[in-house]
Amino acid sequence: QVQLVESGGGSVQTGGSLRLACAASGYTYSYYSMGWFRQAPGKEREVVATIDSDGSITYADSVKGRFTISKDDAKKTLYLQMNSLKPDDTAMYYCAADFRPVNLANMKADYWGQGTQVNVSS
Repeated sequence: QVQLVESGGGSVQTGGSLRLACAASGYTYSYYSMGWFRQAPGKEREVVATIDSDGSITYADSVKGRFTISKDDAKKTLYLQMNSLKPDDTAMYYCAADFRPVNLANMKADYWGQGTQVNVSS
């Protein structure tokens, strides 16, 4: 049974930092592409960052230079280091995994976590 469990969300002030983690289990972790997504109230879910099984990384323009995606294959854990947070970053953050990178890009990944809330106050 595939499980993705996010942690690390919370409330911070503008300019603060948070580190999200996504613990994976139940599948061959190293073969899958993974990503972070977010959804703010009243808005559509959007891609934040993705990392493929070969280590290729993409970021949304809105987070480039502030967020860093990484993974620890030995721990089967995906991370998102978020620095210089802004109120616009307030959202529920989800991690997802799929064997095909294109499915992540299209937000049609096979596996999703339950999400962790990030609140950034001004």
